[in-house]
Amino acid sequence: MGNPFQVSDDTPVYVISVAAELSGMHPQTLRTYDRLGLVSPGRSAGRGRRYSLRDVLLLREVQRLSQEGVNLLGIKRILELESELERFRDVLAEMTAEMGQLRTELESTRAVAARLAGLLRSRGASSSLVPVRRHAGGPAPRPDAAPERASDEPGPALPAAGTAPGADPGPPADPSAQTADPAGPPDPSAQATDHTAQAADSPA
Repeated sequence: MGNPFQVSDDTPVYVISVAAELSGMHPQTLRTYDRLGLVSPGRSAGRGRRYSLRDVLLLREVQRLSQEGVNLLGIKRILELESELERFRDVLAEMTAEMGQLRTELESTRAVAARLAGLLRSRGASSSLVPVRRHAGGPAPRPDAAPERASDEPGPALPAAGTAPGADPGPPADPSAQTADPAGPPDPSAQATDHTAQAADSPA
């Protein structure tokens, strides 16, 4: 918390008589400058003029320009330009500070990106090496050699003779079905027709 008794350059504390004495002017001259908008002081609760230290310095500047032969309109324009210049200086100072902060953040981001890139490169190099276990008492197996099948492991079943590889042989055929007449059982109506034809051909 700041000191409550500390007075800044913009704190309106001087009455018009004190401000006139500090600036070397008559109080009526200060009222004229206030009406023209050259130096506008603050106001107290009773609407009395209260000048700050900055207002006193501005009054001295007005007096200097007036003694150099500049009229009041020219003095007002000069004060307006000086006020704009001061405002631009404040903005420039803020932008400079912001650019410095952004530059610091950019350098920090670049450092982090470089560290991440180094970690990715190291992980990529370590993952490309495949560890190979060596058998005790023998040479290490080649990576491209196929694993040998143990002698006691059953091999794949071979298809039966006369069948296509991979086809299901199905259940064994019935021997009685193989000796049956492929034409099927005799038709009773066909046998009756044959007997009628034989009776007609025989002599009476």
